[in-house]
Amino acid sequence: MKKKLIIDKFCDSCGGTGLYVGYAEHDGAAVVCHTCKGDGHYKQTISWTPWLKSSKRKRRDNVERVFLTNPGIGIGRGPLRDGSILKLEDFGGAEYDKWLDLGKKAFHKGSEMRKYTCPAWWYQSTDYDKKPDWNECIGCGSFSECKNYKTKHLCWDRFDKYGKKGK
Repeated sequence: MKKKLIIDKFCDSCGGTGLYVGYAEHDGAAVVCHTCKGDGHYKQTISWTPWLKSSKRKRRDNVERVFLTNPGIGIGRGPLRDGSILKLEDFGGAEYDKWLDLGKKAFHKGSEMRKYTCPAWWYQSTDYDKKPDWNECIGCGSFSECKNYKTKHLCWDRFDKYGKKGK
């Protein structure tokens, strides 16, 4: 059952004046506001389907694996230059059905993209409060340029043992 709300809204684009002065309008010039057509207000319609206590997330048939976030890496299957085959599991994450049942609780230690990111890179994207504040991470232009990136598994070991403080 869809809901619908129509509101008469003060126009934020022109400040209710009906006239817009932007980057290209100079020396006292203005244009009629595109948003409200010069009226200073407009009607906005909001339509939605209410979420009920009995509601559940809808299933997506084209998803097999879910990731907490994507820190800017192409995720998918395929052959690699060395002849090996890339699997979705190589990127961490959780099985879709497990995520449907557990939500965010499906993501446990080890479900991060550990093969392709370090703890600082991962937690910058997922939970900044957990991002390591290790001295060696400061000043890197990009995470993959860090002197420790090639041995990031050691950074993950350190993170698992000591957390963001690192010791």
